[in-house]
Amino acid sequence: MGKFEIFLGADGQFYFHLKAENGLIIAASQGYTTKQSAENGIEAIKRVAAPSEVLDLTLTSPGPTDS
Repeated sequence: MGKFEIFLGADGQFYFHLKAENGLIIAASQGYTTKQSAENGIEAIKRVAAPSEVLDLTLTSPGPTDS
């Protein structure tokens, strides 16, 4: 099972990573001024990510041009 890790950055802000079972980082947060805000960010992801649909924008976006 994956896990969230909260850490303090060099800039004094709190961040979190979501790590996969193999230990690779699969998501990284913005900086938060408080640990509680980072924890709230984790809870928001837990709440909205699982039921979210995947929208593939590569199917509707124009591709690269041959210029």
